[in-house]
Amino acid sequence: MAGKRTVAVIGGGPAGLMAAETAARGGAAVTVFDRMANPGRKFLLAGRGGLNLTHSEPLAAMLPRYGAATEHLRPAIEAFPPEALRAWCEGLGQPTFVGTSGRVFPKSLKASPLLRAWLGRLAELGVKFERGMRWSGWGAGGGLAFAERAEPFHADAIVLALGGGSWPRLGSDGGWVPLLAARDIEVAPLRAANCGVTIAWSELFGTRYAGEPLKRIALGVAGRSERGEAVVTAGGLEGGAVYELGPAIRQQLDAAQHCQLTLDLRPDFSVDELAARLARPRGKQSVSNHLRKAAGLPPVAIALLREGGAYLPGDVTALAAAIKAVPIHVTGLAPVARAISTAGGIAWDELDLRFMLRKLPGVFAAGEMLDWEAPTGGYLLQACFSTGVAAGNGALAYLE
Repeated sequence: MAGKRTVAVIGGGPAGLMAAETAARGGAAVTVFDRMANPGRKFLLAGRGGLNLTHSEPLAAMLPRYGAATEHLRPAIEAFPPEALRAWCEGLGQPTFVGTSGRVFPKSLKASPLLRAWLGRLAELGVKFERGMRWSGWGAGGGLAFAERAEPFHADAIVLALGGGSWPRLGSDGGWVPLLAARDIEVAPLRAANCGVTIAWSELFGTRYAGEPLKRIALGVAGRSERGEAVVTAGGLEGGAVYELGPAIRQQLDAAQHCQLTLDLRPDFSVDELAARLARPRGKQSVSNHLRKAAGLPPVAIALLREGGAYLPGDVTALAAAIKAVPIHVTGLAPVARAISTAGGIAWDELDLRFMLRKLPGVFAAGEMLDWEAPTGGYLLQACFSTGVAAGNGALAYLE
């Protein structure tokens, strides 16, 4: 290691570990500092659902998923696209497959085998780890200060990859925000993303139907509609269809402190088609059984109709219209600590094209620390991996 230029990576999540691997492959002596006793804690949590690594759709369809940050993230994702991420997994002995939804998973459907293989590779590359280290800014002589370390650590280049503010018990608690603010770095407030919404259900509905899924639905807000699934909670809704609309919901809440969603319980049918089905003779069936058989509505959907104020035995056309437009009044977002990810972060104007902080030469940033958000479906991890590679390459270029 003698004579090698040094790189310090703060944060042991996907972005930090990828930056460490990239810098080590480029010949740097890399040390990773992580707040937790073991790196990759949130990565392991993501693996509980099968570890959705990325998505198989073309980049032309993928990139707009990043909204306002698309053009900022484009170079990094184009340089390390889904194909490269899948090849990287294969190189670690973890082949991937494309699911029916187009999402990409490791064949093991677990994060732990991939993480073990990855840490083994990093060890072979000479990457060192200092665990249980909470970064506290810069100390004497410009070295990195840690509460648990007696002496500051000096490095030729630094990659910050401390995550956003979600799941703080796993390490990403947003504690870095005031540290950068003290250096005059603009940071957009960290907000909950890919999170549930709060709804003032009636006590009966919230108690009886919490945990019930809503499948093959469509949710709409502000002229936008997304198909998918959701799950009723005691105090609201969560799930993929809700997460897709997160930015629009947050914008409405910021503007008016409330937001109304429109829930289409049968998006595959028009109002006329539903009305024709509902017009079939009911006989001695109860209204609920008729709705179940004629319109294919499960009990939770029928209860939602009542919750939304629909008069079920009324005119079939009006009832069909109600099925396709149940009003859902959202009162807020779930707390950041319970969100899958966060919006906000280091403002893009603070970074150059190599992901280096303009006001702190030699300091780079990657992953959820940056001001971007994306829905679930592989987009979150893809951007973390890609920006990790970009920051690692940026650090190497700076050292040269």
